Amino acid sequence: MVISTLQWTFSGISTFAHLKYVKCLSNRNVPFDIGIIGAPFDTAVSYRPGARFGPRAIRAASARQTKFRGFNARRGLNPYTSPYTILDCGDIPITPFDNALALRQMSEAFLELGSRAPALAKGENPKPKLLTLGGDHSIALPALRALNKIYGGPIAVLHFDAHLDTWHPAKYPSSWKSAQSDFNHGSMFWMASNEGLILNGSSAHAGLRTRLSGDDWEDFIDDDRQGFLRISSDDIDDMGTKGITDAILKRIGLNTPTYLSIDIDVIDPGLVSGTPEPGGWTSRELIKIIRGLEDLDVVGADIVEVAPAYDGTGEQTALTAAQLGFEILTNWVGRGMNRRENGKGKEAETIIDVGDHGSQRDEL
Repeated sequence: MVISTLQWTFSGISTFAHLKYVKCLSNRNVPFDIGIIGAPFDTAVSYRPGARFGPRAIRAASARQTKFRGFNARRGLNPYTSPYTILDCGDIPITPFDNALALRQMSEAFLELGSRAPALAKGENPKPKLLTLGGDHSIALPALRALNKIYGGPIAVLHFDAHLDTWHPAKYPSSWKSAQSDFNHGSMFWMASNEGLILNGSSAHAGLRTRLSGDDWEDFIDDDRQGFLRISSDDIDDMGTKGITDAILKRIGLNTPTYLSIDIDVIDPGLVSGTPEPGGWTSRELIKIIRGLEDLDVVGADIVEVAPAYDGTGEQTALTAAQLGFEILTNWVGRGMNRRENGKGKEAETIIDVGDHGSQRDEL
């Protein structure tokens, strides 16, 4: 009897795109080039909780992505059969009871995973990349803290969102202030900027349509101080997707280490759930923009605020998030393949022995 190792899209245990599942945090001897890591944390939200279930929902929604049907026709490659090892690294164990401890747990996990040697070692790309499935948007702060240590300085942030998320914590109404309450899903970039984690003058927001605090432009003034370019949701009508892509590339540059952060509410709430702000982009428009950013030096990424409790029966939010994950992986593999073909770092290229997990390299 011949037993196939292939699975139908509806079968098997849910991992992202049916990738091999390894608890990367407790298995240090298993190298990877790209790790999918869940951050099931949502106790820093100001409105809709529930994104702790986002990683599970996105994995389930990615079930139709497989190695045998993963060829991305727009790019001409299958990220799941490339020379790069992509693993589902499971979830970071995060407490739901103590936000200070949760922040430490995420910071240490991102640093541990991001500091390892990749499976396909290259002088041009000395560290693996992490795609984080959130979780609320506050998870970007521990990711940036880790990347600051890994890359030795501030990095650019490309932020797709309906909201600024650079708000001073005092903009949230509270009669009982605490230092811990500063850590929330609308102030994490304010914290990161004040900690020197964000490259001022090379970062950008895209898809904005938020209301502002008070009666004036103070939120924008504070955002200017933090060095972000603002691209509004309405700008797509005049600029088109290519104009937005070009503006982002001009702002950030091609050789600047960049963190890509996608809040699902950048898309219109008529199409997905999230922190609802009508007037957003379609999923097609966002995917088109993401596809045009392959040349950016994206060193880490997240997809956040997917809360399946507010989704419809068709899983539309999780499905969109899973597709965005596929496009990010395609961009990473495509950029890496281009650099290999151009001969950069070829002399440093080696394959690290993955021992008993060598089946992951069958497609090399």
